[in-house]
Amino acid sequence: EAQKKIEELGRGAAWHFIGHLQSNKAKAAVRLFDWVHSVDSFRLAQELSRVAGQQNKVLPVLLQINLGQETTKFGALQDDTFRLLEQMGLLPGISVKGLMTLPPFFDNPEESRPYFHALRDLAEAVSRRKIAGVSMEELSMGMSNDFETAIEEGATLVRVGTAIFGPRPLK
Repeated sequence: EAQKKIEELGRGAAWHFIGHLQSNKAKAAVRLFDWVHSVDSFRLAQELSRVAGQQNKVLPVLLQINLGQETTKFGALQDDTFRLLEQMGLLPGISVKGLMTLPPFFDNPEESRPYFHALRDLAEAVSRRKIAGVSMEELSMGMSNDFETAIEEGATLVRVGTAIFGPRPLK
């Protein structure tokens, strides 16, 4: 889906990958996207780094944290954050720029606030550790229904496709 849109719209914008990414799709992701928001394992980080190195790129990435511990969502557990970032910071083909989370969906955006606040607190704790090769410049959190709350809690990147383009057509 993304490849077709990128070919149609061109490279005038920075393209961000935000969904679950399987390791076997890393080559296409590095070729097509300028950022990957959804690194959820060291294995995926290694593969992105390897492929980016082959393409003479350093790919900005975000570590996805599953703060809601939802089994239906991907992301590293909060308790694994520091260990993963210490490993990821050593990989030459990626540059860790921050964290991403997808909280549980709530009709009331205020119910997402504790998750956004927790991610900001986690990013601040990571910053205090000064992990080599890791910066906490970006917090990717908030979608069309709760992005205002996410921004209030420190989001620097929000996912608002539905608010801009409307709902995706049913297949």
